[in-house]
Amino acid sequence: MNNYKPSFLNSIPPITKNLIAINLIMWLATLVLPNFFERWGLNVDLTDILGMHYWLSDKFSLAQLITYMFLHGGFNHIFFNMFALYMFGGALEQFWGTKRFLIYYLITGIGAGIVQQLFWTVEFQSTLSAVNAAIANSTIDAPSLIEQKRAFLDMPITIGASGSVFGLLLAFGWLFPEARLMLLFFPVPIKARIFVLIYGVVELTLGVAQFSGDNTAHFAHLGGMLFGAILILIWKKKNKLY
Repeated sequence: MNNYKPSFLNSIPPITKNLIAINLIMWLATLVLPNFFERWGLNVDLTDILGMHYWLSDKFSLAQLITYMFLHGGFNHIFFNMFALYMFGGALEQFWGTKRFLIYYLITGIGAGIVQQLFWTVEFQSTLSAVNAAIANSTIDAPSLIEQKRAFLDMPITIGASGSVFGLLLAFGWLFPEARLMLLFFPVPIKARIFVLIYGVVELTLGVAQFSGDNTAHFAHLGGMLFGAILILIWKKKNKLY
């Protein structure tokens, strides 16, 4: 008789498990490395280096469209993202296989970053136009204004796997629309397709409203869902979705 029972870790599909591990390692690194290098007088801020800056910032690089999704802020940020990755990612990886799942995860994360960049571009247009006009018309304070402009461009930064997670949420609702999900703060089973619809409407509302003090990248979340929908439609058209 075989009484073997797989452990919890062994029950998680490999790509999902490795993604969770990488995110946890990077989160711990952001906590430990600054203090470690500070002994030698070095300022090593992984969030500033690997987080996604605005594309007009001197600190921006294309690699940040990938690296930003493996960084997180506080414990709640990484806990809820990794919990969602475990819940939805595991099911989708088993359904799609490792290669297709990884492609979907990365593309939705990159897509979320692109949408966030577009949102920043629109949001900052009027401010940058005013600053550029002031610099062009100034003869005395131009160097100071240029430094202020550079500081302004360096300030926006986005981190987190939320874009990919929202892409996973969309895919789960698309592929398993009748599956029952339950919110922690609303312990009543909801069909996956309704759950996804509610999340999408909430994110759109919060993104448009731009409440004071809200630093969540809501449009990046919607970007993950948008690129996920595009990729699913492409696979469906090519009969590669299932």
